[in-house]
Amino acid sequence: MYRIGIDLGGTNIAVGVVNGQYEIVSRASVPTLARRSPEAVIADMGDAVQAALDQAGLTAADCASIGVGSPGTCDSERGVVVRAYNLGWHEVPVCAMLTERFGIPARLSNDANCAALAEYVAGAGVGCRNMVLITLGTGVGGGIIIDGKIYAGMRSAGAELGHTVLVLDGEPCSCGRRGCWEAYASATALIRQTGQAAINHPESLLAAVPAEEITGRTVFDAADRGDDAAQAVIDRYGEYVAAGFTDLVNALAPERILLGGGISRQGERLLGPIREYVATHCFGQRQGAIPVIAAAKLGNEAGIIGAAAL
Repeated sequence: MYRIGIDLGGTNIAVGVVNGQYEIVSRASVPTLARRSPEAVIADMGDAVQAALDQAGLTAADCASIGVGSPGTCDSERGVVVRAYNLGWHEVPVCAMLTERFGIPARLSNDANCAALAEYVAGAGVGCRNMVLITLGTGVGGGIIIDGKIYAGMRSAGAELGHTVLVLDGEPCSCGRRGCWEAYASATALIRQTGQAAINHPESLLAAVPAEEITGRTVFDAADRGDDAAQAVIDRYGEYVAAGFTDLVNALAPERILLGGGISRQGERLLGPIREYVATHCFGQRQGAIPVIAAAKLGNEAGIIGAAAL
């Protein structure tokens, strides 16, 4: 039996028909144009679903369900997007609207939860029962799988792992607090740290890059050319990421922690030091409950596959 997965983003809506082996057999996408009414966005979402079905030579009756991964706070029990700030949505019953159009059950969860579920069923988490996915992007996203199921918490508001405090009274965070892990370990934070290093080290290659052109890759490119200031930024950034991983190990003792997001493309350059930090700082150190720490595998497909797997 097939399933439909919808990855609802602030810029694009990606839809895929997924088979029983969690393979995407057809795709469609449409721009979100987020500031329109939810009804208009969901109508386009439904059109994309129909396009993916047509491409696969299927109908909705050939599918067991539709799943939606949405940004923001999602009430999975009711199938309602409670609040998605980048969409301007509040209390939107997306599942009921999709079921009304296609006549099959619809499920909803936060997009980070869907990415974690995808890795669990078809990616780097296959074979374990308890795992965490961390994505490093504009923010720090997270999804937790416990005993093979998404852990969402009360009102589906759990697993906001980027908003645990790493440095009391530290850098301002987008959530309104100060010192959150996200404020030190996101790609946004790395860009800020790179810019500060460029100011502090005028002799560095970083100082030659206009501030508005600094990206998450800038510091890695400079370090590849032997820049000591750039390497120091990478080393410290890796410690920020690893400190958060260590907290996850101490709180949850998962079998695996997977790293996703654009920065995860640095691979062992980042993962190796993180593993060493966790092994020497977690409770029990090297005799503790140290998980496998690896890169996520599914990339941009995770949202569709995880939504379908709901």
